[in-house]
Amino acid sequence: MNRTTWTATPVLAGLLLFGPAVVCGFAADEKKGPEMSPEATLLGDPNHPDPPAEGSFGPDPVADGEPYDAQAELDIYGDKKMNETARPPIELGRRLYDRGAYEPRPTWLGAKNPIGFHFMGYGDVRVAAAAYDNGVPAANGKSEQSTIATRLNLDLDLALTATERIHAFVRPLDKNGSFTRYQISGGVEDEFVDEFDFELDTLFFEGDLGAMLQGWTGKNNHLDLPITFGRVPLLTQNGIWIEDTFDGLAFGITARNSPKLDISNMDLTVFAGFNKVSTAAVFGDDQAKVFGLAGFADVLKGYVEVGYGYIQADDDDLSYHNVSAAFTRRYRGRVANSVRLIGNLGQRGIGGQKTADGLLVLVESSFFRRNPLTLVPYLNLFAGFDSPQSLARGADSGGVLRNTGINFESDGLTKYPTLDARGHESYGGALGVEYLFDLSRQIVVEGAVVERMEDSPAGSEYALGVRFQQAFSKAWILRLDAMRGWREDLDDVYGARVEIRRKL
Repeated sequence: MNRTTWTATPVLAGLLLFGPAVVCGFAADEKKGPEMSPEATLLGDPNHPDPPAEGSFGPDPVADGEPYDAQAELDIYGDKKMNETARPPIELGRRLYDRGAYEPRPTWLGAKNPIGFHFMGYGDVRVAAAAYDNGVPAANGKSEQSTIATRLNLDLDLALTATERIHAFVRPLDKNGSFTRYQISGGVEDEFVDEFDFELDTLFFEGDLGAMLQGWTGKNNHLDLPITFGRVPLLTQNGIWIEDTFDGLAFGITARNSPKLDISNMDLTVFAGFNKVSTAAVFGDDQAKVFGLAGFADVLKGYVEVGYGYIQADDDDLSYHNVSAAFTRRYRGRVANSVRLIGNLGQRGIGGQKTADGLLVLVESSFFRRNPLTLVPYLNLFAGFDSPQSLARGADSGGVLRNTGINFESDGLTKYPTLDARGHESYGGALGVEYLFDLSRQIVVEGAVVERMEDSPAGSEYALGVRFQQAFSKAWILRLDAMRGWREDLDDVYGARVEIRRKL
């Protein structure tokens, strides 16, 4: 008994001595104060009876001018609700917005490329009423026209796997750039024109050859090679260099980088079109083929785009080379600028007349001050020497200057008038301001000018334009446009229109 007591007593005594020593050690550390850099100054303790000097501490941060609300911050994560979203009218298989666990998928194309089937139909319908004068007299001598026109864009998407699909697009209410419409009065009086056309505008397969090989072989690989073939739509450089649909094929070399050249990401697309290539360089019954490549790279703190294409016309005298280069960058967080060049060369022409020749220079700039996401003043300039062309451009995609400003942009529906958007033997630009409010409403006000080179017979053109758009829901959009154009050697133009768009 005594031995047990004697054994425990030294342990207990040691603990009693160690505890105060630890406390004293921490107390000693507290007296040393916090470790700080020599540039810092220790202010008074706010819990001390003597408060710190006035101005020692700033006010607590607030968000959007409101005091801090701890519950509101927690609600960001815990107060989730299902959002109302637009759903496709045709939706079979895996849905666009889905939830819950999926059953094991079929492996008909291989265990490493499982089936992920869905079929969806979606798009939008547009109905526009317009009154305008485009300066072109009709058979009765009148150049003004009031009309109501409609357009239906319908996409049909059949997904087979996560990377392979068959896609089709049809516009059943228009044909060859002419839309189903009712001509109210003007050059054509009280006439309904139907332009029904159920021919597929696009029908193509797209997929990733690397994923398909994994399914076929059952072995992992590091190949990413997207491919497509069929009646393929191709759009590059915001639709300025190419915006067309043709029968052909394309493949891409994607997601590459080069630390030595300071390129964080770059892509290259190689394409060929053998039928239905649209270009103003070829006219009449002649046809054209196109072969080329388009690439981009994130480099020089900006974005570089390049392209080369060759138009092979039935009449070899109209064949030519087309090259393009562009550089886009934001400077000091105040100016976003894009410089774009399109050059046409090598065409012999017919009878000394060339349809694709010369150089087009496009300079687009937007300026940021307050509210950089919603208030955007812009200045876009162009200069076209001789007769430059886009590489391929659909008939209803407007002129190559479409992105220069709203006074150059056709609505692709009612033949609403614009300034000359070809960029031939001319220079000019557009100065305007865009305000987006809370991103559900848009107002654009713009002035534009087209001046001619010395040897061009066409006269100067000037215009003022305004646009208003309002989204009433996730599906309904209202758009209003008005413009007035003055043309030196041609009749003046004007127009006003209202459009309702319903997303499907």
